[in-house]
Amino acid sequence: MQSARRPQLPLAIPVAILLAWSIAAYAQFSGSAYLLHHDTLIERGPPIGIALVLFILAWSVMIGAMMLPSTLPLLQLFTVVSANQAKPRRAVGTFVLGYALVWFAFGVAAFAGDAVLHHVVDTTPWLLQHPWFIAGGVLAVAGIFQFTPLKDQCLRACRLPGMFLMHHYRRGARAAFELGYRHGLFCAGCCWALMLVAFAAGFANLWWMMALTALMTYEKTAPRGMRAVPVAGAVFLIWSALVLLHPAWLPPAFAGTEH
Repeated sequence: MQSARRPQLPLAIPVAILLAWSIAAYAQFSGSAYLLHHDTLIERGPPIGIALVLFILAWSVMIGAMMLPSTLPLLQLFTVVSANQAKPRRAVGTFVLGYALVWFAFGVAAFAGDAVLHHVVDTTPWLLQHPWFIAGGVLAVAGIFQFTPLKDQCLRACRLPGMFLMHHYRRGARAAFELGYRHGLFCAGCCWALMLVAFAAGFANLWWMMALTALMTYEKTAPRGMRAVPVAGAVFLIWSALVLLHPAWLPPAFAGTEH
């Protein structure tokens, strides 16, 4: 007797991840990535409404490339438990939509905050003369957050997809959307500071995207992922101190944060 075939993750998910990385790589190596950097869009770009739309497009690519890989274990498990629904693929799609909505909101908030930051820098002579303090501050925030209880609490929820589904799974497209949204909140709760670093580095800075994606995916999926959390926090804090004390340690990707 042939065993039942396990439901497979919709092909659209890995294709979306591959496409996002392909776009990011093209932007990096074609030299066009800087055109969609938030600093370029705010300082020298089109009107703010158009700049925001362009940023959302770039940010969507970053979400697909960086965040979807770390949520694949939950997506695969959700695909399995949703197989008996009337429209299982629709359920998976609405789950992803709910998840992505959280990160869209984060990106828009970061863009708006950056616009305010630019205004503050423009009107603060000391910051104009010491712009590396902004980049150093971003690295410090990422480092400090790695040691907080909120990081641990949200990360544990992300690392136990079976428990998450056991407590929150319900049938139907609306329930799938709410589940994806809820998971997105946990995911943002444990990764927002690292994604803030990615935001500061800007769209299609391929090396930072790869490094941060590897770190977030390892933290959320690897058996010893929790052990990487304080190590990464210490690295960010040391790097922040070096940048603040000696600006030559400023990562080249953060040049835009120098205003």
